[in-house]
Amino acid sequence: MEYVKLINGVEMPLLGYGVFRVSPDECERCVSDALKVGYRLIDTAQAYGNEEGVGRAWRKSGIAREELFLVTKVWISNAGEEKAAASIDESLRKLDTDYIDLLLIHQAYGDVFGTWRAMEKAYREGKVRAIGVSNFQTGRFFDFAHYVDVKPMVNQLQCNVLAQQQSIQPILAETETKTMAWGPLGGEGADGVINSELLAAIGQKYGKSAAQVALRWLIQRGIVAIPKSSHIERMQQNFDVFGFKLTPDDMAQIETMNQSDAGFINFGDPSFVKYLLETYG
Repeated sequence: MEYVKLINGVEMPLLGYGVFRVSPDECERCVSDALKVGYRLIDTAQAYGNEEGVGRAWRKSGIAREELFLVTKVWISNAGEEKAAASIDESLRKLDTDYIDLLLIHQAYGDVFGTWRAMEKAYREGKVRAIGVSNFQTGRFFDFAHYVDVKPMVNQLQCNVLAQQQSIQPILAETETKTMAWGPLGGEGADGVINSELLAAIGQKYGKSAAQVALRWLIQRGIVAIPKSSHIERMQQNFDVFGFKLTPDDMAQIETMNQSDAGFINFGDPSFVKYLLETYG
């Protein structure tokens, strides 16, 4: 495994397993399989409804807690200092753990500053080892980071070879914030990653698939990737990305695939924001 070091010194695995849209009934099995394969970072969220499955899986695995890196996110319905604080304690209970390795604000709307104050408090109390945000696009991130005491250590964004998040990197660098990629093999609104002829051609040199090349490209940029699969064979393939290294020319060729740099979902679209606030706020 390769790691990225956060600004506070916490080391975070560069490859993890995500459980977005894994049903609560299937989550325990899927996470158990992922842990058997070798994944040690598990990414979940309050909104996914499967934190308890993650908790059951790691407890039954026999793996020491300090060997794991558990990530969850505060949902918009829990925004605000008081509600966020209560939700953090509830996530700790569901995950069956004394601390969360990385806690993120899931969406950039609602009372994010109240939520952040609760997260800063949890961080100082040792309930959380690192804090960050998710889906904060460039302008929103810049504004938010300007006004908080503890700067976000991670920003989780849709990031893959078709949505490369290149333009936000100088802004994130100002606060030494690391990028975490959801949808690293495509995700919503992005097709063509695993079927890419360019990635397949590059992969032939190393005996790797297009998907493995796509994940390796992120890892070599220092971006944490969290692919999801419910099949252990695919989990194993996604995990097998540490025995080779892409050349500078490979990396440059892949950069030409960028189609929608900031991702395929406009999180600043007023209709999207209205939907979030009216449905969950």
